[in-house]
Amino acid sequence: MNVVIQVSPSKFKQIQQNYVTNQQTGLPKGTSFRVKIPGVTITGYQNGKIMFQGQLAQQEAQRWDTHGMMTSKTHPTKIADDLPQNFDQLSVLGSDEVGTGSYFGPLTTAAVFVQHNHLKALNELGVEDSKKLSDPAIIKMAKQIMQICPYHVVNIKPHDYNRLIKHYNQAQLKAICHNYVLGKVLDKIKPQSPDAILIDEFVSPQTYFNYLQGQSPIITKNVFFKEKGESYHLAVAAASIVARYVSLQTMDELSALAGQTLPIGAGHKVDLIAADLIRKGKNLDQFAKLHFGNTMKARRLANQK
Repeated sequence: MNVVIQVSPSKFKQIQQNYVTNQQTGLPKGTSFRVKIPGVTITGYQNGKIMFQGQLAQQEAQRWDTHGMMTSKTHPTKIADDLPQNFDQLSVLGSDEVGTGSYFGPLTTAAVFVQHNHLKALNELGVEDSKKLSDPAIIKMAKQIMQICPYHVVNIKPHDYNRLIKHYNQAQLKAICHNYVLGKVLDKIKPQSPDAILIDEFVSPQTYFNYLQGQSPIITKNVFFKEKGESYHLAVAAASIVARYVSLQTMDELSALAGQTLPIGAGHKVDLIAADLIRKGKNLDQFAKLHFGNTMKARRLANQK
């Protein structure tokens, strides 16, 4: 459980002094102190907030919060031993992609750099995993994220996707896209650099870097991988939202070209619409990822009387 309280400077000093014998060194930027006691990790930030993490977080926070405890509803909520301490409060460059499981539409990959001092703004926007958000919420949040944070997107539309997939498997293509957008954002923020880079994991780190052989540059410094990366840092959630926003724009364009709404996913409804496009003389290469099994199903349906 995570609990965050906002305190006055004098109260902050009082709390810090209370735990002085347990305080740790080597703290990340923006952090005044961190201590570990049984059942709780307590982190004090220079903005006057104090976060309590662990099974006894609520009980320990109640000792100090006299004005009503603020239970954190923010993401991320997970902590991992293989990530730097206090990872969710660091300045992190995150990347994520959308569209890999959808027959219609693009493969869209985004990277977003979320600095420590932008976390509050993104939390207030309600940034979380794009799969949990409605399309209108995605559109609104993405526009605001793109105003606040450095980002880059690569959006591979179906025609180009079908050309590239002849040379790479889908996971390799995704790895190349992640590496590319991360490099572009790193170039944009120079000479600044993130405290860490977090990739929403889709293959093992070893396989990911094997896929990048021959690419230049290959981004390797301070790179971490986590499945459901949005649970560990808002940068991945922000990247997911930006990628979804660009993907939605492309889906609207393709739907207009098709003369009907193209659904996401790869279910039977997709087969029926693809078959209808074939009957109308439309080229599926412009709309769909042709290596999916839906292509053969659609062709069979289109030939039925």
